[in-house]
Amino acid sequence: MSGSLWLKAESAGLDTLPAVPRPRPSWAAADPIDDLTTRLEEVIAAAVHPDEIAAVLESDGMTDDHIRLTYGRENSFALAEDLYARVERRYPEPDGPPADPWHTGLGGCLLRGLVFALPGLAYVLGAPLLAGPAAAPGLPAGTVPLLAGAVTGWVWNQALSHRAYSWLGLGDRAAAARTLLRGAPAGALVGALIAFAAAAAGPGEWGGAVFAAGQAVYLAAATVLLVLDREKALLGALAPLIAGTPAAHWLGLPDPARAALLGTSLALAVGLAARELLPWTTPAGQQAPAGERAPAGRAAPRLAASVPYGLFGLGTGGLVLYAAIGDVVAEGAGASVAGPTAVALTLSMGPAEWLLHRFRSESLAGLRACTSARAFRRTTAVTLSLCLTVYLAVLLALAVTGTLLWPGAPDIGGTRLASLLLIGTVLWAALLLQSFGAVLTAAVVCGAAAAAQTVALATGVGDPRLVGAGVAGSAAAVLAVFGAVLLGRATAHRT
Repeated sequence: MSGSLWLKAESAGLDTLPAVPRPRPSWAAADPIDDLTTRLEEVIAAAVHPDEIAAVLESDGMTDDHIRLTYGRENSFALAEDLYARVERRYPEPDGPPADPWHTGLGGCLLRGLVFALPGLAYVLGAPLLAGPAAAPGLPAGTVPLLAGAVTGWVWNQALSHRAYSWLGLGDRAAAARTLLRGAPAGALVGALIAFAAAAAGPGEWGGAVFAAGQAVYLAAATVLLVLDREKALLGALAPLIAGTPAAHWLGLPDPARAALLGTSLALAVGLAARELLPWTTPAGQQAPAGERAPAGRAAPRLAASVPYGLFGLGTGGLVLYAAIGDVVAEGAGASVAGPTAVALTLSMGPAEWLLHRFRSESLAGLRACTSARAFRRTTAVTLSLCLTVYLAVLLALAVTGTLLWPGAPDIGGTRLASLLLIGTVLWAALLLQSFGAVLTAAVVCGAAAAAQTVALATGVGDPRLVGAGVAGSAAAVLAVFGAVLLGRATAHRT
């Protein structure tokens, strides 16, 4: 099809006098254009431009010669303009409300945030098991292997989760389960080995290494359950921790009882994960049931595509880690661990996930409702600001509540509060960019921020709190620029 998209002057509705209808004499032949209008009335009524009708005419095999002989018009475009003017516009309405692929329930997101945070009770319950001389930077005994194992788990399990989700997106649940079956134990082994290697750097760290090995196994099992949407099962596995921690605090449980509670939760998580994966261990040559595997010939997800997600886990995990123990690393054993800050950031991931879905849902609604690019950008900016404001309000409420309830917690206010809110902004903005496919950008920015804070703490440059707030603020500004460029394009919001 060829032709200008601009309306010609004679068809632009310049006539101001209405046409006077005249009855056709009974002896006159029917107007072929009337017959064509009747036949194509639905197509013409739904067209937004005459060129759409011209395309239909040409696809029907009408040549310009045929149009001149039969309808008395010069070509398909002239005939299309005539037809377009004869029929009133009637755009079809959808049969029902438009589908919203980003709709999700708030309860499920809150549950995920809860199971993200509840494992922190293990550190409270197992603290007496880690007693020993302080580590070199002034950290409590066992902290170094615990941190080494945790960072390894964040990187490995983020990448593993992405690869499993990629298989699920292809409709191959069996391949996703096999990926988890191979990757989760390997990640647990790598995390445990790195924790033991870190424990060799100083005396009194072997208790922490054993604890970190259990931590690595739990992270692997939790990854399996979370990817396969078994949050409730994971919550059940954490029941011994939930019940045992208050009892240990008020009754002073002996160390064997504490170890038994930790081991019970770990065994439950591993058992539930194994129950989910073992049915998918099909023998060689035997295929998974139809409907649970991808169509034949579909390419497997690339391994390299999961690497940025691992780096993203490293960067975001490092930021949360420094928010919790940055003061201790910089000032030594006299400083307090900002436990409420870490708990607030972890618990807030549930509302953050729901708000991300809400933003994506509202952006799709904006695509349908807005009639110009400027209106869409304005609507998107308002929705984004509202979602971010709500998230920061939730984060602030969690941090204040945790500080009031946590014995001996450092005061939250001034620079510490600003740093917390800026880190929350970075995390939410990075998750937002990740949901739009810009995971590499988010990973690089968060990784650079964590690296800058590491260098500042290692060299002792500046006040740790001011440096942390400055680093987080810079990362938030960079992500804001990338977000404005990406989210201002309507094509980025298509699903």
